[in-house]
Amino acid sequence: MIARRPTSRPTLDKSWTLFLDRDGVINREKSGDYIRTWEEFTFEPGALEALAKLSPIFGRILIVTNQRGVGKGLMTEKDLEEIHFRMLSMIHARGGRIDKIYACTDMDAESPCRKPNPGMAHAAQADFPEIVFARSVMVGNHIRDMEFGRRLGMYTVWVASTEPDPGPEWADEAFPSLWAWAQSLTDPYSAP
Repeated sequence: MIARRPTSRPTLDKSWTLFLDRDGVINREKSGDYIRTWEEFTFEPGALEALAKLSPIFGRILIVTNQRGVGKGLMTEKDLEEIHFRMLSMIHARGGRIDKIYACTDMDAESPCRKPNPGMAHAAQADFPEIVFARSVMVGNHIRDMEFGRRLGMYTVWVASTEPDPGPEWADEAFPSLWAWAQSLTDPYSAP
């Protein structure tokens, strides 16, 4: 996939917040199933390096992830916490950071916290009152991620790890990976 870059990109700095989906952005998504254990978790190529590049740019970096596997009883909250603990340990060891993870384990598609509904963003803003959604970026690989960002007035970036670029009506930019997008921010002449 060739990257789709915007004609004009906002100037990103520490006043901006980065919201990231997890599966398909940070780690490989398990098609038709859930990442239930740490042994099933594999970072997307370049994701650790991307997070190290993105950490000095953004004031806050947050993960917002739907994790219905817990609600279905396929894994426990403890399983999810262990995955996230180990993931964060590796991200920090490689020079990146995640300030907080918001995971919606609800079964109901209409749950306020389940993307594309904005509950996790509002929870983040309650925890970090400096967050302004108009100065936030949502990076994801599903339409629900883009809809989540659009509903809140965020700038949206599509990662085409599982589905092709849905076009500018959904995403302001599209890249083949989180790494390619991070490269474009720090080296505007980089090839995706």
